[in-house]
Amino acid sequence: MNPTLLIMAAGIGSRYGTLKQMDKIGPMGETIIDYSVYDAIKAGFDRVVFVIRKDIEKDFKDVFVSRLGRHVHVDYIFQELTDVPEGTTIPEGRVKPWGTAHAILKAARKVDTPFTVINADDFYGSGSFMNAAIFLSELDPQETDTYCLVGYHVKNTLSENGHVSRGVCEVTRDGYLKNIVERTHVWQDEKGIRCKNERGNHVPLHPETIVSMNMWGFTPSLFGYLDDHFKKFIREKADDTSSEFLIPSVIAELLNEGKIRVKVLDSYERWFGMTYKDDKAVVMQRIRELVGKGLYPVNLWG
Repeated sequence: MNPTLLIMAAGIGSRYGTLKQMDKIGPMGETIIDYSVYDAIKAGFDRVVFVIRKDIEKDFKDVFVSRLGRHVHVDYIFQELTDVPEGTTIPEGRVKPWGTAHAILKAARKVDTPFTVINADDFYGSGSFMNAAIFLSELDPQETDTYCLVGYHVKNTLSENGHVSRGVCEVTRDGYLKNIVERTHVWQDEKGIRCKNERGNHVPLHPETIVSMNMWGFTPSLFGYLDDHFKKFIREKADDTSSEFLIPSVIAELLNEGKIRVKVLDSYERWFGMTYKDDKAVVMQRIRELVGKGLYPVNLWG
């Protein structure tokens, strides 16, 4: 059974300022999503499911469904603020979606195979999709609670235009994830790569530190865990308008509880993405370089 690609595309993109998921960055107007889907198809994925918002459905269908549907099976599901357990009151002023773990949970009705999760606005590299596809396709059907994470070296994941958020990983000697901590301020300056810790202090990060770019491989067993944890999250944090139900936090809890194990697939790919508006020029230049090397055709879907 071939794996499914799940793309989280419901984010508002507050720092970037527009629907960056649909920004044209390739020679023929391709988006970052186009390159991700292209790499996924080459790696053996035969189905793509998007998590989007209802208000972008028409634009999404116009841009992606008609184009990608000729090459791979495409489906989508909505993530909305109102998608909460019955009896929950959504706090006044809440604008943000509930977070990445909630986005994945919404796909439970659409995904019944092992699947890889990615962000819509990140370029992961073809090797990363191949590694994830191989792991999921070779996974023992009895190991329903064994997942994977494509881990990147932090030096290959930074923006030139500001701080980024990264899941900093602790990995065992045999290559399994021991813990993951979300750091919302990671940047590089003349002093090296640094981040803010839980106390707000600036601490160094070794350039080879493994971090998560939200490229995970899961089995459908994850949906049951997410459902239980989301109900707990809503009970405890629904009144906080800035709180988010994030997949690294859920994975860290499940690891601590001994319910799952996560193999870290070391990637040497160089990530790039559009966190800030000024990132677009960098992304376009790097795409041109990859096309120039023959790694992608000029017309991706031609």
